[in-house]
Amino acid sequence: MSAWVLPDHLADVLPYEARQIEELRRVLLDSARTFGYELVMPPMLEHLESLLSGTGESMDLRTFKLVDQSSGRQLGLRADTTPQVARIDAHLLNRQGPTRLCYCGPVVQTQPTHANASREPLQFGAELYGHQGQEADLEILELVLTVLKRVGIDNFVLDLSDVRVVAALLTDAGADANQTHAIHQALARKDVVSLASLTAGMPQPSRDALRLIPDLYGDLSVIETARAALPQSPMLTQALDELAQLGQQMARLGHTAVSVDLADLRGYAYYTGLRFSVYGTAPGSQQQLELLRGGRYDEVGAVFGRRRPAVGFSVDVKELAAMSATPDLHRAIRAPWGDAPGLREAVADLRIKGEAVVSLLPGHENEVNEFDCDRELVWVEGTWQVRPAA
Repeated sequence: MSAWVLPDHLADVLPYEARQIEELRRVLLDSARTFGYELVMPPMLEHLESLLSGTGESMDLRTFKLVDQSSGRQLGLRADTTPQVARIDAHLLNRQGPTRLCYCGPVVQTQPTHANASREPLQFGAELYGHQGQEADLEILELVLTVLKRVGIDNFVLDLSDVRVVAALLTDAGADANQTHAIHQALARKDVVSLASLTAGMPQPSRDALRLIPDLYGDLSVIETARAALPQSPMLTQALDELAQLGQQMARLGHTAVSVDLADLRGYAYYTGLRFSVYGTAPGSQQQLELLRGGRYDEVGAVFGRRRPAVGFSVDVKELAAMSATPDLHRAIRAPWGDAPGLREAVADLRIKGEAVVSLLPGHENEVNEFDCDRELVWVEGTWQVRPAA
């Protein structure tokens, strides 16, 4: 195999892609800052037990592991930044009130999340700690809508779910941990045959209710269908009420493309309430792809000794770039190369003012493709002046 061939699902980011990704990264961070979110930068490497705390088996399988040569302890390359941010909130900041944190950096995963995904996503995320009420859920969703609007993605669907719906049914049925895991897997696949087998020994109300879950997806009317069809309990009622309220709030914000899928419980062991995904269509494609996901995970800080309400979301900036419009080229000034009097000083002055100046090296044509050299620096009547390019 050639030395320059990269491992599967890893790729170099070339100039035209890097420009778009970097501009998106700045938009995302600037959007979070307008909501009052503070930037943190956790390390890529951490002790494994800290990195995997509270994340479940799936994150363990996705994490690259190595041994620290200085201490002999196992380290992990982060596959998700959220646990690190929870550690920062719990132990380093230790604030009493709400804390808003955001981050943007690479994560590395042993397996891609889907067929075309990178194993080195550039993960942006925002987390709100310290507020139990639905106001925090709504703020995170508002930030999601703001971010997507600013990056030019308008045609998307916000899909809502709540892990408490199925959790309430399984609690009433007395399901054990193994049975719970298997039922969640069957629900995620909408595998009604396996679901029927797994629920065969349950009380009839629970069995019938769980078998209805795969069909409870669609528009917001699904919530009322679930309310009428499922056996009521305080936990289930609260979950459905909050989903309905969020749907109403989204409509007030002008976003009516909202769906509900009560069987979409990926990460059920991690989330404690609301779970949401955003789906959009890539340019030139009819297939809907998941752009970002998030939800409420109130237990994430418990392993660090400080249980705090938490809600947030994350997105792979690389995938988001592939879904968004290509930005305009950066405007630049073309300048000659040489020792003419005042030339280097004129170029330096333009760069200090924030202009991009591309100097044409002797004997070469301009091969810069990521700049629009719409102006040029020319010698006119004893001074260097910027004029429209010929």
